[in-house]
Amino acid sequence: MTPAILFLEKSNAVFTLHQYACTAHDDFGAHAATQLQVPLEQVFKTLLTEGEQGAVVALVPASAKVNLKRLAKAAGVKKLEMMQPAKAERLTGYKVGGISPFAQKKRLTTVVDASAQLHTEVLVSGGKRGLSLGVSVALLQSSLNAIIAELT
Repeated sequence: MTPAILFLEKSNAVFTLHQYACTAHDDFGAHAATQLQVPLEQVFKTLLTEGEQGAVVALVPASAKVNLKRLAKAAGVKKLEMMQPAKAERLTGYKVGGISPFAQKKRLTTVVDASAQLHTEVLVSGGKRGLSLGVSVALLQSSLNAIIAELT
């Protein structure tokens, strides 16, 4: 049981659990897609960025790279850069490869790539390596107050 799962259960949210074997990888999203036999563009990675106005979370398909200028514009900030992994772990309370957008230590501005709307369900980290959560875009918007924007 992870903080992300507890948060969703407490909210009476509808989600699915997907467990898979996972060790350290360079590309956790691609590994999850392969293990779970789902399209890579349906697996969304949780990326932490930072700028002068603070941290912003980006949820983008594992098959894509985030455009930091688009992300900054969507979040209403001037400029963003990728956060160092150790800082992302301290800020969220999760380990890299298992950073969930749900139940982070501090509520951060979250922006979801618009491509998520093409899927009934997207997979995001469940709060530890080897655990994904199947969620709807509507759930991401309602529970995280997420912004939907073109990020890739």
